[in-house]
Amino acid sequence: MSDRPISSISPRPQPLKNINPPRPVTGDLSANAWTPPPLTRLEDTGLNLLNVADLVLKVLYFGGYMPGHVIADIVKLPFTGVLDTVMEFLKREKFVEVRGSGGLGEAGYQYLISSRGAEKAREALDRSQYAGPAPVTLHQYITAMREQNRERLIVHEEEMRSIMQHLVISDDMLGRIGPAVNSGKSIFLYGPPGNGKTTVAETVGRMVLGGNIWIPHAFDVDGQVIRVFDNVNHEIAEPDEQRVRIGTGVVPDPRWIRIRRPMIMVGGELTLAGLDLVYDDTNKYYEAPFQVKANGGMFLIDDFGRQQVRPRDLLNRWIVPLEKGVDFLTLATGRKIELPFFVLIVFSTNIDPRDLVDEAFLRRIRHKIEIGDPTYEQFREIFRRVCQSKGIKYDEQALAYLLKEWYINKDRKLRAVHPRDIINQLLDIATYMNKPPMLTKDMIDRSAASYFVDL
Repeated sequence: MSDRPISSISPRPQPLKNINPPRPVTGDLSANAWTPPPLTRLEDTGLNLLNVADLVLKVLYFGGYMPGHVIADIVKLPFTGVLDTVMEFLKREKFVEVRGSGGLGEAGYQYLISSRGAEKAREALDRSQYAGPAPVTLHQYITAMREQNRERLIVHEEEMRSIMQHLVISDDMLGRIGPAVNSGKSIFLYGPPGNGKTTVAETVGRMVLGGNIWIPHAFDVDGQVIRVFDNVNHEIAEPDEQRVRIGTGVVPDPRWIRIRRPMIMVGGELTLAGLDLVYDDTNKYYEAPFQVKANGGMFLIDDFGRQQVRPRDLLNRWIVPLEKGVDFLTLATGRKIELPFFVLIVFSTNIDPRDLVDEAFLRRIRHKIEIGDPTYEQFREIFRRVCQSKGIKYDEQALAYLLKEWYINKDRKLRAVHPRDIINQLLDIATYMNKPPMLTKDMIDRSAASYFVDL
């Protein structure tokens, strides 16, 4: 179960207004120093003519009658200078036919796959069902990751205080989180549920790492396609930030897509198999594992210790990447590939660390941070902020009643999530009773009684 509160306004951290801290950060995250070079000829792609031709034939096989500019948009290759070379080859080999024109230039020609081309496409589909954006080469992917992550992230105390101002966190806690982020390696967050471990990690991932990064739709290894980008785990940069020009009228290699630095979270469903290349037996191509999709950002393992794999085995999996900065993945053929590893790994758990692994294993995690229960003063501030955000008049006496009757008298521990949840209960009850939401003793008792379970 995810641990999400502390945020006094919403369960998911939102971008802060009027905060623009200086960033001597990795690869200049805000300016994004590296940009994919433009493609002016097929050789610039690093791909084999026959492989690109097979990809185009598969697109035509599924799409039927298509103009050249639509094919170019699907395979993410410029038509002029790149795809036109491929189409000339396919026409010469009688794999495609030209049936009229739907616009100016060759990009407007309507292409139809021939019976010979359909047979060739079926042969290609037997090897791989992939029929999407053309992949980049492994070398191009490695170069791009290194160029965009050359410098280590640095965050200072003042910046961290501004970034975390929407959370109620002590100076001592900020003093632990900041150095952990600067390590760029690994963080172990532990403590009781409901105190915001996940929220803290998400805030770091979405606000501290910040900026944009270019990733490919897919990359190629010996003719094997490994898909990297997906709409679930990656957030595309805003349109204005996506449109980058290299000189007048020249655009970057369209096989790359500009995204927010990734913040990928997994929970109890994580397995060791999910941390290696996942081969799709039906479609016959690979899906990149979570840590590859998180390259250049954060990989949060939530509910650590509740996976079906032993915690010791999960920690062992990260020893080489964290110490060497490289990760090794295995193809179905048995070949191992080496990829750069620029990922801040965060482990979050409600379980006592001593019940998970021994001290020797914990030493491999750079920073261990306990996120404990809030103090009464912190609880009061969270409660006040929640009331303000929900449009409920804050009442000091009402809070004192809640604390005495439902916490002190019942020997119940404070949790940072409680104010948000209790106020939400109150709103539900007030709506049902058709009354304005107010912090009365009756409404507090009704809300707390429907929220807490006394065992």
